[in-house]
Amino acid sequence: MGAAMRRIHVGNALSAFGLGFTVPYLYVYVAQVRGLGSVTAGLVLAVFAVAALIVLPFAGRAIVRRGPLPVLLVALVTAALGALSLGLSASAAAVLLSAAALGAGQAVMQPALATMIVDCSTTETRSRAFAMQFFLQNLGLGVGGLIGGHLVDTTKASSFTLLFAIEAAMFLVLVAVMATVRTPRAPRVEEAPGGSAGGSWKQLLGNRAMVQLCVLGFVLFFACYGQFESGLSAYGVEAAGISTSALGTALAANTLMIVVAQFAVLKFVERRKRSRVIASVGLIWAVAWAVAGYAGLGHSSQAMATAAFISTYALFGLGEALLSPTLAPLVADLAPTGLAGQYNSAFALVKQLALAIGPAVGGPLGASLHAPYIVAFTLFSLGITVLAVRLGRQLTDVQNQPSLARSRVVTQGRAPADAVATAEA
Repeated sequence: MGAAMRRIHVGNALSAFGLGFTVPYLYVYVAQVRGLGSVTAGLVLAVFAVAALIVLPFAGRAIVRRGPLPVLLVALVTAALGALSLGLSASAAAVLLSAAALGAGQAVMQPALATMIVDCSTTETRSRAFAMQFFLQNLGLGVGGLIGGHLVDTTKASSFTLLFAIEAAMFLVLVAVMATVRTPRAPRVEEAPGGSAGGSWKQLLGNRAMVQLCVLGFVLFFACYGQFESGLSAYGVEAAGISTSALGTALAANTLMIVVAQFAVLKFVERRKRSRVIASVGLIWAVAWAVAGYAGLGHSSQAMATAAFISTYALFGLGEALLSPTLAPLVADLAPTGLAGQYNSAFALVKQLALAIGPAVGGPLGASLHAPYIVAFTLFSLGITVLAVRLGRQLTDVQNQPSLARSRVVTQGRAPADAVATAEA
């Protein structure tokens, strides 16, 4: 890694660390500590999603025109102000406005950082760069949540103010770190195809492979991340009788699997077609949902049900480890020169839509209709496999398997030496 990439990865870790301090405790803070009730707390979570959906279409255009670094710095300052004001807010209106600022800033960080990784990497190194990003994000979230859990006290609003102040400080430290990054100059939108905003979106929607990838991404995030803290946890508590401590253990197992497996699977991923890797994730997650079905519907002992439920989250983590060096690099490789920011923002928008709809659908279904819930999301997982195979038909050989480009370069590079050897003989 070069100096720029090291700073970008430090930035990813710091932002995730700051978010880990507050995200797990946001509902408790608004509903109980500030005494604003569950409705306001639910609205705060909804505001995060709405703010992201509003700003992301504009973020992509700004990244293309201004570059990812200025956009990232503005997003970080906005998120810092939102976090600090959220820790000081006592009224519903102030909490909602602060959450909107924090959510908007947080949403824009993702495509900006992803575009910086694209600018500082090559096709050959991009998978490892995004794998490192995902690893550090999960590690930062886990460590931040662990430390935040020891600092927080539900009887003292000041302890939550401290958490949000630390989060704001992390964002400002990140501003200082990222301001020193010098990325290679990417072409401005005037130099790239599709000079107008409408033209770039029309070009994106005309890219069949990118459209299919967005559909696939929606199903992926809807069937996995959109269920973690809503439908799947509700199903575990209601159908499998999982305790809150066991639910925490399951989430920890998910993070541990990612941390342990992330770099172990890299060589496997790099040598395979991306579409086949994504298809295998669908199969793994179908098994995960089947194991979850056994936990809640199998009439087994409580210990077996708990073990099966924890295994479900671990299997999801294995799938996530396979996806991290696959999805984001593929988005970058599908983007025309100069439009990586637009494509990253579009994919982030799809992710936010899935994360907004997933809990709304999965929560009530997982809490009450247990068997239909498992069957439906098992089918969604198998649908991932089908969509991935179809996507593979739209990709070029190098887009689907970047290692082919590297092997061709090696072959071409050796040709003159072989010819010289033959001539000398």
